[in-house]
Amino acid sequence: MTNSGKEVVKTLNELIQTCKDGQEGFKACADDVKNPELKALFVKHAQECGSAAGELQAEVTALGGSPEDSTSVAGDLHRRWVDVKSIFTGKSEEAVLNEAERGEDVAIKAYKEALAQPLPANVYAIVERQFHGVQRNHDQIKALRNIARAS
Repeated sequence: MTNSGKEVVKTLNELIQTCKDGQEGFKACADDVKNPELKALFVKHAQECGSAAGELQAEVTALGGSPEDSTSVAGDLHRRWVDVKSIFTGKSEEAVLNEAERGEDVAIKAYKEALAQPLPANVYAIVERQFHGVQRNHDQIKALRNIARAS
């Protein structure tokens, strides 16, 4: 594998971890809310993150690399911190939505960084499509958070 191929694999593996972090984060959010519509939304977003990770893993394999299959240490630490914080602050819908939005902020940053890298056209198209999905999730979560905050 060329150095450029290794860099593409590295970039994709970082995104895979971001997707896995999102998947686990949305699962945790679903567990933390009582509202059935919000719970269903978080479950749906967790599934989307899992599908995005799978799509990226297939690309890494096609490039001859070894795909990542775990979450990041930073994501794991954040979920633990949220668990501890919720002991003291509770798990209101607004608090859960705040954490979900923060997670999507991290994902947006990761995708923007990936899109700034030299990627093959087909890989770029996948990453760009997934980025738009992350952006939609973020905007939806933010709107729901604003509604919860106003209540």
